[in-house]
Amino acid sequence: MPLTRDFRITIRERLARDPGFREAMLEEGVQCLLAGEVDVGKSVLRDYINATVGFQELGGLTAKSPKSLMRMLGPNGNPQARNLFEIISCLQEREGLHLKVHAVR
Repeated sequence: MPLTRDFRITIRERLARDPGFREAMLEEGVQCLLAGEVDVGKSVLRDYINATVGFQELGGLTAKSPKSLMRMLGPNGNPQARNLFEIISCLQEREGLHLKVHAVR
């Protein structure tokens, strides 16, 4: 059975109205990166950025080209750690939250 709505539109609308969902999606992207699921983490962050701040505004916040940021988080992108952490830092600041890493055995 075909979907009646585009998934990205549904996610964008939910992120716009639900701060808890925005926080959870940003956290999920970072968790995936830390777990070594880099492609999934980049994809989640890309979807989060598209639905919230947008690459144009993020480019202004990071002093990087929006197209360069899109490539970094694209399927074939390979961002340097410095760039990735700068992106995450800007997203946290814009969202008004601070993610922490906790060691678990």
